[in-house]
Amino acid sequence: MIMNKFVLPLLGLFFLFGTVTAYQINIDAPDTLSVGKPLIVTGTTNFGIGTPLDVVLFQQITANTEIQRKTVYVQSDNTFRAVFDTTNLTKGKYKVEVPASGLGDSHNMQLVEIIDRTDEITLISGLSQEYTGTLLIAGTMKDNHNAGIQIKVTGPDGEKIFGPQYIATDNQGRFSTEVSITKGGAYDISFTDSEGFVGTRRITVTGGERITVTPTLITPVTTSLSVLSARATASRDSPAYFEVKAGYGPVKVYTSSRIDWVLEFIDEKGILQTVNENGELNREEIEIQGRGKSVFFRIYPYKYSDNGAIILYAENAQSIRVSQTLPDAFKGLSGNPVVPEETEASLGSVIACSALVLAVALLHRHR
Repeated sequence: MIMNKFVLPLLGLFFLFGTVTAYQINIDAPDTLSVGKPLIVTGTTNFGIGTPLDVVLFQQITANTEIQRKTVYVQSDNTFRAVFDTTNLTKGKYKVEVPASGLGDSHNMQLVEIIDRTDEITLISGLSQEYTGTLLIAGTMKDNHNAGIQIKVTGPDGEKIFGPQYIATDNQGRFSTEVSITKGGAYDISFTDSEGFVGTRRITVTGGERITVTPTLITPVTTSLSVLSARATASRDSPAYFEVKAGYGPVKVYTSSRIDWVLEFIDEKGILQTVNENGELNREEIEIQGRGKSVFFRIYPYKYSDNGAIILYAENAQSIRVSQTLPDAFKGLSGNPVVPEETEASLGSVIACSALVLAVALLHRHR
């Protein structure tokens, strides 16, 4: 009986100290995250201040594969924080964990799904461009019709170049903008729509002031549609002229946006056609039947106060180029239609005959 009086209190003290010395770690991380966004893992613990902890990011394929490991230290408020770069990760299932033993009732592991929507962006502007002082960003966004997409451009040194700014998309999800730059190097373009972050594309500019850039893994973007483009400057008094060598079958031709452009072209009957329907937010667009011949275009702003760069795109065309001089097809035009040479000759004959008849009538009157 005396023994039991001593054993029971000792057992109570044992369980009391066992409870006090049990360490705990609880972490928190997002369930889903878009690729390119930083993965932020926060946690609390009753480990002592300054205790080092390893926070590990695993990829879950068939088995856990360690991707990154961060060593963090417990802060004065018993918290810790780790940040992982997801720029080069592929979409799929991942796990963040603080591996430790004897943690008792802890939440030291969390699953994270990395989402990649960059395949919804198709760039038709080159991923490699020559330095001209401007960076061309043009493409299409899947299921983003007549809405808009937010674009942010970061320069070779990590500096903010442009945005975030919304760029309008047309009824086929196409967008286009030009960003002023001062040097060559790698420019990262981030895209965000109404559903959230989409992804990042990188365009490398050659020429200008060369910048040494650490290469990163970039998934190339391809398009099954042949799209050609040419760029020129235009004002109301100085239109831009283009020659599009059409292929065979439907050929779609459209302008860039941001300026209310007037698009004129000469159809296969020699008649001047004018297109100006969509204002400055959307492109002017036409579709012609290609017959393997050249079609000439004249483009100028609707407003006299506007001027700037115009990009003309052509789908299913053999070539597109800027005409430095006035094409013969536009010479002598006063609207509709173009008068062929033989018609002009016949008209001249009619005028000459009329003048002769008038002279004879006046002579007869004087007599």
